[in-house]
Formats: sequence, structure tokens, C-alpha cells
Amino acid sequence: MQELSFLWEGITSVTWQQLVMYGVGILLIWFAIKKDYEPALLLPMGFGAILVNLPMSAAINQTMAGIGETHGIIQWLFETGIAASEAFPLLLFIGIGAMIDFGPLLSNPKMFLFGAAAQFGIFLTIVFAVVLGFDLKDAASIGIIGAADGPTSILVSQVLNSNYIGPIAVAAYSYMALVPIVQPMAIKLVTTKKERMIRMPYAPGSVSKSAKIAFPIIVTFIAGFVAPDSVSLIGMIMFGNLIRECGCLNSLSDTAQNGLANLITLLLGITISFSMRAEQFVQPSTILIMVLGLVAFVFDTIGGCLLAKFINLFSKNKVNPLVGAAGISAFPMSARVVQKMGLQEDPTNHLLMHAVGANVSGQIASAVAGGIILGFFR
Repeated sequence: MQELSFLWEGITSVTWQQLVMYGVGILLIWFAIKKDYEPALLLPMGFGAILVNLPMSAAINQTMAGIGETHGIIQWLFETGIAASEAFPLLLFIGIGAMIDFGPLLSNPKMFLFGAAAQFGIFLTIVFAVVLGFDLKDAASIGIIGAADGPTSILVSQVLNSNYIGPIAVAAYSYMALVPIVQPMAIKLVTTKKERMIRMPYAPGSVSKSAKIAFPIIVTFIAGFVAPDSVSLIGMIMFGNLIRECGCLNSLSDTAQNGLANLITLLLGITISFSMRAEQFVQPSTILIMVLGLVAFVFDTIGGCLLAKFINLFSKNKVNPLVGAAGISAFPMSARVVQKMGLQEDPTNHLLMHAVGANVSGQIASAVAGGIILGFFR
């Protein structure tokens, strides 16, 4: 009977906000399993959203014999891996760096331009957020959603001590997962069918092993002098890439790409749910943040397309605007979307290698953008 009493007490203490969060959690799990949208992240986030919103959840606070009240596992992970050191997002960047082949970018350095242009939505959205009444640091944290880079969004919002870490993380990872849906619509807003059919024959330049090894070292130096606050972001990506390219740490490279990246992704997904507690998450501002995040993402895509169209006004060798759209940080999803759209317009037009070059430049550019924001607003 006592168990039934506890059950009834728990059920009757559930608030409508917690019910909403149960729905959010189940929706994220459904997207992960049924739609295969970023399952490694959305499934832990969805399940975590349920865990932290159960009444008197021991995942947040628990009482232990001989110790008294102490932090539950999710709160401990959050305070250790994100709040105190930002360790989880940064460790994940090592794995991301180990996955990236910068060869297509080094063989066609022009793609750097699209990585830079595709950060336009970040800074535009910061202005919009300030106009709508958000604090400057919160506005900067919301704008970085446009990077389509979840770890960068979490890191920036945490360092800036934003009040909206949970909604920002959910928005960032949701739009990463929705790249195949959102990007085509944004691209078609500013391009014509004729532009999307522009052919770009791929003639890869020779990239030596020495150049691939030197690249992460040189980029780290440049980032350190130009945007010191980006060094933790850029440095971890480039460290992971150096492990990949050096040729003498193959087992560590495999570990970084698989074991480390998978473990940190799992922990990061369930840990960020600490910021998805009902009293913080179920607010009108959450919906506004989701909308602003979409604006940032769309205008980042548009920024890359418009730069390609501008270059085409003066260049003999035309650039397909689809490639410009791949300058966002969502690697390799955006490059795949560009390849698919190009083939839909012309089944013989393969844009993948150009898109990969732009896409990996977006990884660098989003980290630099995050560092610039931290430098200005911290």
C-alpha cells in the first residue's frame, strides 16, 4: 500500500509544464528512432528530458546514507563536464577533427570564402535577438545556433552564462538534424534552376602529406593570434585532425573518431537535458529562441548562396550556389544535401567534392565565429 501511496503522490504532483516536457522528450526520441535524425544526440536528450522532469527525480538530487542530499548523476555530469570546464564539447571536437579530411579544401582554397560567408546568419540573428529584448549575452548565445554546430552552441552559451542553455542546445541539434529539410527550402528561395545546374568539373589538386600535417598547426597559430578565444575550439579540432594526418597514431585516430566521439556524444546528449527542466524550458522565450535559431540557420545558408552568386558576376569559372550553401558547419550532412540537390537538377553533375571543401571550411569558420563572439561578449 505504501508503494501505491508514493505512486499516487508522484502522479498528482506532476505539473502541466512537466507533461509538456514528457511530450518533448518522446518527440525527440521519435525523431531519433523513426526518422533517424541525429539519433546519437536526440535519443539521449529526449530520454534525459523525461528523467529530469520526473517528480523528485534522483537524476538531479538524491539522498545517500551517511552523506545526505547530493547531486544526482545528470546534475553531476552537467556541472563537471559542461559548467565547470566545458570538457564535453571540447573533447567531442577532438573526435570531429579526426573525422575530417581537409584535402578537398586545401586543393581548392576558394572554398574558405563560403565557410566565412555562411556565418552571416549568426551575426544577423544577434541583432534580431537584441531588438526582441534579449540580453546581449543571451542574444549572442542564440545567434550561434546558426553555426549548425551543437558543441559550439553549448560551449558559447555556457561560457557566456546564458539563461537559455537548454533551448539553445535543443535548437542547435534539432536544426543539425533537419538540415536535409531546411536547407533545400532556403536554397530554393535565392537560386534559380539554371543556377543550380551550373557544372563544376572537379580537378583535384595535389595535396601532399606534409601540407596536410602542416595545415592544422598553421590554422591553430592563425586562430590564436587573430581570435584567441577560439583557440579551445579550433585547437581541439586541429589536434584531432593532426592525429589523423600524422600517420603514426592510427589507433588513436580510430579511437578519437569512434570510441571517444561516440562516448562523449552520448554523455553530452543526456547531460544537456539538465537544462531542460520544465520550470526553465517551458517558457514563451523557448519558442522565440527556436524561431530565431531557424532564422540564423536559414540566413547562414542564404549567405553562402549569395556569395557564390556575387562571385559569378565577375568570374569566368562559375560557382554553383549550392556549393556556397554547404559552408555551414553541419558536416557532412550539408555536403550530402548539396550533392543530392545537384543530381536532382542534373543527374550527371557531381558537386560532392566541392561541397565537402566548403563544408569543412564551415567547421573552421563556425569555431572562429564562436571565438569572436566570446571575445566580444564575455
